[in-house]
Amino acid sequence: MSSFLGVPVDAAYHLVSGLTGILTPVLGGLAAVAAIVVFTMAVRLLLMPLSLRALRGQAAQARLAPQLLALRQRHGKQPERLQREMAALYKREGTSMFAGFAPLLLQWPFLSVMYLLFRSPTVGGTANTLLTHDLLGVPLGAHWLSGAGLWVPASAQGAVFLGLFALLAGLCWLSARLGRLMAAQATAARPAKPAKSATPGKPAKSATPGKPAKSATPGKPATGAAASPGLLVKALPYLTVVIAAFAPLAAGIYLLTTLAWSLAERMLYSRSTVAATDSDRTRPEKLAGKAGPLSAPAADSAAGGSLRSGPA
Repeated sequence: MSSFLGVPVDAAYHLVSGLTGILTPVLGGLAAVAAIVVFTMAVRLLLMPLSLRALRGQAAQARLAPQLLALRQRHGKQPERLQREMAALYKREGTSMFAGFAPLLLQWPFLSVMYLLFRSPTVGGTANTLLTHDLLGVPLGAHWLSGAGLWVPASAQGAVFLGLFALLAGLCWLSARLGRLMAAQATAARPAKPAKSATPGKPAKSATPGKPAKSATPGKPATGAAASPGLLVKALPYLTVVIAAFAPLAAGIYLLTTLAWSLAERMLYSRSTVAATDSDRTRPEKLAGKAGPLSAPAADSAAGGSLRSGPA
């Protein structure tokens, strides 16, 4: 274990162990599993401001993607010019290229501490007693790649791990699908301002909505963001399932909990964004409805005034 994370892992171990002791009279053998879930949710709740900030940054990146692609195609052979144009675009939109990445990076130490806690056989030089507890008869320290009933779904270990993998895969699929929907919403609901050139009199042309991005070289298909995602990109969201296959059951339960929390955060952010967009769209209509047409007396008065101002 890294000496840098050794102290926080030891502190987290005592917290989860104490929580397990508190829950044991109520939940019995499931106390350790419940303690892992509760502790993970508590940490994710504390990190929620950073998570929402990361989601806002990712939405901004998706909204600016067409214009960034247009700038790369226009100034791809001029790196310094491209950097100036991109910096001007980010400044004009009130964001940066690190808006969706920096908050995630700040969360990394906390998430790493929890993962190390639930996968390390020893903590602070002593045995990790959390891994001696079990879920439906399967020790929390057990690995899917060990045990006689590994490939037998009817066995306790096989059933528990296959159920865990199925839940993880389902959450990964929902997360990937929601990510695509959020990217589409960010692009369509609030289009970014047209990209401008840093050189006066030479505005950069943004990508035309509804048309596929063109390749810089004629006859070659578009690459990068314009190209269709490959097999690796489609399989990347399911990397969590692969990690769980090589980790103890306790770490798999942590991964399941934190992935479910992340999905709930994304759904909450998506709904709030849609609600805010709908409110912005209906506000002009409400204002127009309040202004309304002239009342009948006012209309008659206006008509009379027009007649009186006419020729005698």
